Amino acid sequence: MQNLQLLLHGFQTALTFQNVGAALIGAVLGLIVGAMPGIGSLAGVALLLPLTYKFNPTTAIIMLGALYYSNMYGGSFSAILLNIPGDSPAIMTALDGYPMASKKKRPGQALLTADLSSFIGGSIGICILTFTGPALANLGLKFGPSEMTALLLIAMTSISWLVGENPTKGVVITMFGIILASIGMDTLSGVPRYDFGNMYLLGGIPFTPYIIGAVGFSQVIKLIMERDQGKGGAATDMKLTIRGSMITKHDFRRLLPPALRSGFLGTFIGVLPGAGATTGSFMGYAVQKKMKSEEELGTGAIEGIASCEAANNAAAAGAFAPLLALGIPGSGTGAVLLGGLMMWGLNPGPLLFTNEPDFTWGLIASLFLSNILTLAIAVCVIPFLLKILSVPVKYMIPCITVVCVVGSYSSSYSMYGVLIMFLSGIAGYLLDKNDYPTAPMLLSFVLAPLLESNMRKAFIISGGSLDIFFTRPITCVLMVVFFGVVATPVVKSMMKNKTAGKASK
Repeated sequence: MQNLQLLLHGFQTALTFQNVGAALIGAVLGLIVGAMPGIGSLAGVALLLPLTYKFNPTTAIIMLGALYYSNMYGGSFSAILLNIPGDSPAIMTALDGYPMASKKKRPGQALLTADLSSFIGGSIGICILTFTGPALANLGLKFGPSEMTALLLIAMTSISWLVGENPTKGVVITMFGIILASIGMDTLSGVPRYDFGNMYLLGGIPFTPYIIGAVGFSQVIKLIMERDQGKGGAATDMKLTIRGSMITKHDFRRLLPPALRSGFLGTFIGVLPGAGATTGSFMGYAVQKKMKSEEELGTGAIEGIASCEAANNAAAAGAFAPLLALGIPGSGTGAVLLGGLMMWGLNPGPLLFTNEPDFTWGLIASLFLSNILTLAIAVCVIPFLLKILSVPVKYMIPCITVVCVVGSYSSSYSMYGVLIMFLSGIAGYLLDKNDYPTAPMLLSFVLAPLLESNMRKAFIISGGSLDIFFTRPITCVLMVVFFGVVATPVVKSMMKNKTAGKASK
């Protein structure tokens, strides 16, 4: 009850003309930044931080918080329309969003599904943050290196059979992604790995150009090949109105359960140090893969879009819990926000809720406001976004190529990033042509460094003993789940063979 009173007081702070304007600016900029490949929330918040120096701390953090939060909405735009994820959490959205837009000719419904799911997941995350923020932060603090290792092991073992019906291909491509992630300097010892004497490879493969190439530029190559074969064409028959983009009651009933489920899961993932919205998006999709869906995930299923979009927005909201209550950033963007708080003379921690209630509850209230503003703006721009699909393929190809090149160069500030984009694009096209799913490669590339770092820290703490994974309660439970995930496909295969054997008799 006390939290509710404090939240109402926070709304009085957030609903001033200056703070509403700051939230609106942050929401618009977040959508733009999120939709532009190569920028992302980290670069967006870092670039705008100097602009907030003359603001009061509450107004400044409201604008930056709105930008960070709305960035999760914007990432889905380019993922659904162009198959180019605006940010890493949108990788999962592209798996079903792009097929729904291109193959099923329902781009408006795909965008609206993403927007509504983001709103539902974000609302759940903000509500949980409001009433259990400090408690959640303390729970997240219990997740040390061993717990994070066990959680990431579950995620990594789920990848191989998450996408596609061939687990063997999934395992092979997952291992390929892990090898690519290992290139560069060892983060703990500083020893070069797989650099082949090349100076550029010492820094590893840059994430953004790699993602843009494997997902976006590979699509350009595919468009060129289909155009040469006479398959390409403009999507001029699509409806370009908000009314034409409305989803049916049946569609809403399909998106609601995964959105609600991923909202709770994503909030919990967001609280964990270092997990972030990408892990939340992936885990939301992985859980939905185990649930019943009307259509198979990866073919343009509404459930697939809803599960990952709700999870990444909830994770973004959940990340504020450890940031405010403990002063522990959950991601690179959180670290920039933490730096801003300290710059404004605020010390995040348990006493922040007590010593600076206007600031803390004003920020939480502004997240509710940002969620509503971002949804309204995102829905209103759907007709303009859909015009992208009415552009003829002969113009679309150079436009997407320019976006890929600019996004790759802007994230690395060198032609090395552009070269990586081209090479990963060719690799992505060849994999797709031979029916190898690229998503496991991208996801293992993202998660492998986190897994390696936490696993090595766990072994340093335990002196190289495996006991640390079975003596700590949370770790032990997660390891049981991990072994269950590994054993499930094997047991299913044995049962299937046994049933087939009985049927043949």
